[in-house]
Amino acid sequence: MTVLEVLKLAADHLQKHGSDSARLDAEVLLAHALGMRRLDLYLKFDRLLTEPELSKYRDLTAKRAKGEPVAYLVGHKEFMGLDFVVTPAVLVPNPDTEVLVQRAVELAREAGRPLRIADVGTGSGCIAIAIAHYAQNAEVVASDVAQDALDVASQNVAAHGLGDRVKLVCGDLMAPFTGSFDIVCANLPYLAAGSRLAPEVVAQPAGALYADENGSALVSRLLDEAPARLNPGGRVLAEMDPSITAFVVEAAKQFAGHRIHRDLAGHERVIEAWS
Repeated sequence: MTVLEVLKLAADHLQKHGSDSARLDAEVLLAHALGMRRLDLYLKFDRLLTEPELSKYRDLTAKRAKGEPVAYLVGHKEFMGLDFVVTPAVLVPNPDTEVLVQRAVELAREAGRPLRIADVGTGSGCIAIAIAHYAQNAEVVASDVAQDALDVASQNVAAHGLGDRVKLVCGDLMAPFTGSFDIVCANLPYLAAGSRLAPEVVAQPAGALYADENGSALVSRLLDEAPARLNPGGRVLAEMDPSITAFVVEAAKQFAGHRIHRDLAGHERVIEAWS
């Protein structure tokens, strides 16, 4: 079978099993199976696949059809134009989180001076690394409660050559940090247990997805803990689900002010609160 024939069959199969991006998934997985760039597939539509190549591809598409995220199957994911190692120990970087990173980078560039930034619940390290990459004046300390997540983040910090400006610590919320910060960023668990989610989301670490109090517990706790660790004029940027906006806004009332940023789909996605 040719590349084009295999892609069509795989895309049809994935679509029948609920993928919203069946053709893209099929292409990414085939490129991975063949050890080439996805764009190179378009130059080799007539290439015949060997039986070992077909076998590897069938295995990948079968796992994807069962709901396993493409990023886990290929071992990496792009975020903010950067490539990140991803394993089942961490959440797959989500485009919705780019709203938070873009705002943090904007604040850092506006400051025009060295800034100290905390990234709470760093997971793969994508937030901390993207901020440090795009804001050269930022020093970032990133934390996670899970050591296996920090192991992935460490790989990504090294891969991007940012070991001098991104440090990793293990602990719960603000507890492992020392000193004060100009910005505290966080993408913490914010979904309620029992939320209806796509299979590829459910396949990700439950400890990084769900929180008590209808999903608001950890974001609210962060907003309670962060003020004592902020420099004058400091800010908190925390990702959230629109369903917990009211809870988060209530927790943010202790700040001098706050605002909500929407994601590209128009959903309330990030709270920004300032001292």
